[in-house]
Amino acid sequence: MKSTSTKIKWIFAIGQLGWSILAGIISNILVNFYLPDQTGNGVITFVTSATFIGLTVIGLITAAGRIVDAVTDPMIANMSDKCRHRLGKRIPFMRYSSIPFAVVTVLIFFCPVRGESIVNIIWLAVTMIAFYIAMTAYCTPYNALIPVLGANQKDRMDISTYIALTYIVGTGIAFASKMIWEAIFNATGWDYYLCARLTISVFALIALICLLLPAMLIKEKDYDDTEPVNENAFSSLKKTFKNKQFRIFVISDVIYWIGITIFNTGFLYYVENLLKLDAYMILFIFMTFITFVCYVPVNMLSRKFGKKKLLVVGFLLFAFAFLVSAFAGKVTAIPNLAYGFIICVLVGVPLAILGVIPQAIVADIAESDCVETGENHDAMFYAARTFAFKMGQSIAMIIFTSLAVIGQFKDQSGNIQNTGTGYRISLVVAFALSVIAAVVIRFYDEKKVIGIIDKSKEKNDE
Repeated sequence: MKSTSTKIKWIFAIGQLGWSILAGIISNILVNFYLPDQTGNGVITFVTSATFIGLTVIGLITAAGRIVDAVTDPMIANMSDKCRHRLGKRIPFMRYSSIPFAVVTVLIFFCPVRGESIVNIIWLAVTMIAFYIAMTAYCTPYNALIPVLGANQKDRMDISTYIALTYIVGTGIAFASKMIWEAIFNATGWDYYLCARLTISVFALIALICLLLPAMLIKEKDYDDTEPVNENAFSSLKKTFKNKQFRIFVISDVIYWIGITIFNTGFLYYVENLLKLDAYMILFIFMTFITFVCYVPVNMLSRKFGKKKLLVVGFLLFAFAFLVSAFAGKVTAIPNLAYGFIICVLVGVPLAILGVIPQAIVADIAESDCVETGENHDAMFYAARTFAFKMGQSIAMIIFTSLAVIGQFKDQSGNIQNTGTGYRISLVVAFALSVIAAVVIRFYDEKKVIGIIDKSKEKNDE
């Protein structure tokens, strides 16, 4: 098989830039677009803010989309693993899903009625479900190319690092979209939502080009000669979880995602309530910068110490960071803003580790499993991991929202206040989960997995 050049690695990583822009637009812009916190000066609401069982309409629609997303993950993965297309098992899905993925992202923001309407709710529900299906159709086969292009440990870590870099850049671009359209609005006086839709459309076009580049320029058959599988999605998913090393990894991964999602969800509240700061954006950008600059060192350290050891360190660093965060606002010797920056550094470093290492570990496990069983389930391994961490994120949302109300009360004016007790408890829970994740991942036998891969390569070289 052909070796993967640096050029191909970066072309592949550009695909991640594309889908992270689209995903970032939805995660960062959707709620504020449909249900802004302030109206006036051309800003209106498109759906009702009324709640049902404590959830807004947008919350319910997003939850429904996530359910569809979780169900389609293994289905798309199995279709990809079974694909016998002349272009390969992954590239056809990436090519055919790119345009729908970008188009439906734009359509989400083109609701038919200008103002609150049931029509907009239906529009949002349909387009959001279509968005998650299109995203899965691209991302699951895309991730399955990691072990294919990463023929050795160096290539695998390079690819994981490159896609981590492009992911954070894409998320940053999406995050800036609202600031850009508001700047256009202030400069031109055009309709507020015309500015928004133009900006989103341009970003989606950029994302589409990024999605298509690896799909059009990478010749999958040059790197993969494995035979497609011939089984259904359930059987294939079941086989991935028969792999002991994968089970250990997934358990630690789910626990980690519960902890980090608790922190990410509560970050705004920790800053404003515990630290009494109005500097959420500054701290978030600083934390992102710390993560960004740590990606390359993580790549280098993984080659020297191994991925497992670095993952254990990452979990323990998270545990320490969450414990320090639990005392936010209580350490009077350190100014609150300085304390916030300390937390960002403590969290940013392990975020880089967990942004790079897990993808490479899944690639290792998938390749070793293929060697042992003679069956290629690359896409299903990534789909199974995606399903698991989405479950972790869902559990985290339940935990955080349940704990956040502890210490909540109404003042004499009837306004809701919060002592922050529940927020501190949530950080202690995140601390405990990170420690447990570090303990669990220690049972992962990295030497065995790498040994299986190395023996297979030695045999092929003879």
